[in-house]
Amino acid sequence: MYVRRVELTDFRSYERVAVDFDPGTAVLVGQNGMGKTNLVEALGYVATLDSHRVATDAPLVRAGASSAVIRCEIVHDGRELLVELEIVPGRANRARLNRSPVRRSREVLGALRMVLFAPEDLELVRGDPGERRRYLDDLLVARLPRFAGVRADYDRVVKQRNALLRTAYLTRKVGGTRGQDLSTLAVWDQHLAQHGAELLAGRLDLVAALGPHLTKAYDAVAAGRSTASIAYASRLGESLGADRSQLEQALLASLAERRQNEIERGVTLVGPHRDDLSLTLGELPAKGYASHGESWSFALALRLAAYDLLRADGIEPVLVLDDVFAELDSGRRERLAALVSDATQLLVTCAVPEDVPAALSGARYDVGAGTVTRG
Repeated sequence: MYVRRVELTDFRSYERVAVDFDPGTAVLVGQNGMGKTNLVEALGYVATLDSHRVATDAPLVRAGASSAVIRCEIVHDGRELLVELEIVPGRANRARLNRSPVRRSREVLGALRMVLFAPEDLELVRGDPGERRRYLDDLLVARLPRFAGVRADYDRVVKQRNALLRTAYLTRKVGGTRGQDLSTLAVWDQHLAQHGAELLAGRLDLVAALGPHLTKAYDAVAAGRSTASIAYASRLGESLGADRSQLEQALLASLAERRQNEIERGVTLVGPHRDDLSLTLGELPAKGYASHGESWSFALALRLAAYDLLRADGIEPVLVLDDVFAELDSGRRERLAALVSDATQLLVTCAVPEDVPAALSGARYDVGAGTVTRG
């Protein structure tokens, strides 16, 4: 799989730009603030319908414009795919696949499989559990696009259930009795357990498959200085199996147990949205104990493990290293270059060309203010 062409209209700093790529390595060179990351962010949006930099779509639209458009031509197993996305802040995005409108934008997921490593990924190690849950779910969808629907259904149920609990909480807080009808809560429990069990089973299978790749990737990046491992951390307890019916029953039991706490706090306290991915370096948790260099290596290993897992599944994703080499010492740079040099398509961004190891020499693109020129 590779991106052959990307066109942007009113996306971030670009009023209009079109860039053609070939398979192999492409190095995008430009000073900070010139738009290198904006370009790969657009590709990431095609792959995930989300930005790795911001939580909402509004910043993606160029100042003064009402919408942004991304057009991306992808070649996969000899087939050509055209994905077109129109981003309209405050409204549902519109999407087209091979020039035909799709009913839901998430139907384009899977057209472009991509693994992106960026400086923000340090938060995978040092940040909140939400960062690690997002990492798992994005990878889950990249492996099996149908989980985009599972994820959306689960999020919808949690939102509805929270609204019900919040209404009851606020009514109790002011000493009222009206609006406290929680008779439908049991129905939402069933929905949450059903969709939550499916999402949880997918995550558990994913972590089991990802673990060996993570250990291997960290060993390669850090030259064997320590052993990295991951485990799924659920509030349902340890040693969970991936049997959906058993997970559904476990969720229902936990919801019943925490019912009063949820009513008192007005929020859903049980489910995959409360779980975490446990990262361990040696015998200690990476968060809080890993050095800056170790945290970088762990974050990089998580992305490399995702890349290797997709390749093991027969998927050849596009790999993007956004401003990565400037943060690594010379040893880690060379080891990383050796690990990714055989990628079908590798996109590298940098401010200083000398930061990129010679093993990754390829087509060069000079990025200026709103322009991209092939050297």
